[in-house]
Amino acid sequence: MTPPANASASQVASAYPDDVDKFPFAITPEILDRGQERFQIYCSVCHGMTGHGDGMIVRRGFRKPPSYHEQRLREAPVGHFFDVVTNGWGAMPSYASQVPVRDRWAIIAYIRALQLSQAGEQPATENTGVRK
Repeated sequence: MTPPANASASQVASAYPDDVDKFPFAITPEILDRGQERFQIYCSVCHGMTGHGDGMIVRRGFRKPPSYHEQRLREAPVGHFFDVVTNGWGAMPSYASQVPVRDRWAIIAYIRALQLSQAGEQPATENTGVRK
């Protein structure tokens, strides 16, 4: 189910519940490039360039976000990340108004690539959003 282009943030979030474990489209090199670009703009300031939670705001004394490399986040379904980006969590605000739905998914694909790169594992060959 894909929400309409003019859907509200809550309609989008309900279309992709927290337990969704597959991306809604195939992940291509272009999607990963877009995700990296958007990640560097919106996420790296807090989460750091490699996702360890060591971004510039942390170095300036603000609250440290969790590392994407914690086991619980490595095992979290992609829907969890979509929900957090859409609705916010803890100190993180909602990015629904700044980041379009497709870009949120691209960022999440890039987060998965970061998780794999830091663990030294090969990516899954299926469109599942989780490691094999």
